[in-house]
Amino acid sequence: MPRIRKTRAAAALAAVAATVVVLAGCTKVEEGEAASSYPEKDIRLIIQANPGGGSDLSSRALATELEKILDVSVIPENMPGAAGALAMEYVGSQKPDGYVIGFAPVEIAMLNTTQDANVLPENYDLLGQIMLAPGVITVGANSGIESLEDLIAKAETGAVTVANSGAGSIWEAATLGLGEATGAQFTPVPYDGGATAVSAAASGETVAAVSGLGEALAQGEAVRILAVMHDERHPDAEDVPTVEEAVGEKVEFGGWGGIYAPQGLPEDVHDTLESAIKEAVESEGYQKFQEDAGNLIVYRDSEEWTEYVDEQFTLFQDLLG
Repeated sequence: MPRIRKTRAAAALAAVAATVVVLAGCTKVEEGEAASSYPEKDIRLIIQANPGGGSDLSSRALATELEKILDVSVIPENMPGAAGALAMEYVGSQKPDGYVIGFAPVEIAMLNTTQDANVLPENYDLLGQIMLAPGVITVGANSGIESLEDLIAKAETGAVTVANSGAGSIWEAATLGLGEATGAQFTPVPYDGGATAVSAAASGETVAAVSGLGEALAQGEAVRILAVMHDERHPDAEDVPTVEEAVGEKVEFGGWGGIYAPQGLPEDVHDTLESAIKEAVESEGYQKFQEDAGNLIVYRDSEEWTEYVDEQFTLFQDLLG
């Protein structure tokens, strides 16, 4: 009998030991393998604009690189409407599992101010900024206005009309910000897009226009670019001064964008996406695309971009609210 008890006791101890090993293995899987299992299926990338525009093309260029990094399909889906609110509200309503993400333009910091939209930076996990298109001020080549200083002097004798890409757009906000900083009387005039706005200035329909550099360069010699709204000159227009160089006022506005997700991503999913976005932005293919498009490659990680967007939100609240 004692021998049987000893054998049974040994078997019981072995079973307990085996159970501990199994449980330890399960814990290891939960902490390690589960974290590396994302993504296991295709990711949808929601774009707030129509196909062919700057937001769309930047998103698709990034998606191409993300697919290589994450080894799953990253499928762009255009969802235009309500100045981007439709797409951003949709993304915010989705399950925070990393399988629905979106491209967020600067309007993510503006929409709650300019219209009745449920779009607040705090509603999202902001994963990383991926680009910047600085604003520029242009006039018609035959306008007789040679510099930003000339334009501001003209505004001292009466309101100067300045075309932009639409009411509530970043370029309308930039026009107001430039006027506030310089004391100039600028009257924003909305048009259907930046290219149309620059055409209005080129033809003399308005005195000036504020747009992205690419839209201004597309007009060729029909316009004169007076200044760039950035902290340094643009590499595609090195002879154009910054606003600060031109008139001594620091004025920086641009059409920036980045990738975001519904609020509350699991930490491992958040980290995987943030790392993949950084790698994609640093890739040769993505950088060449942005350089060819006339945009600046500006990357901010999740923490930095969240702080920046919050600062921009406060700026637009003060400027447009």
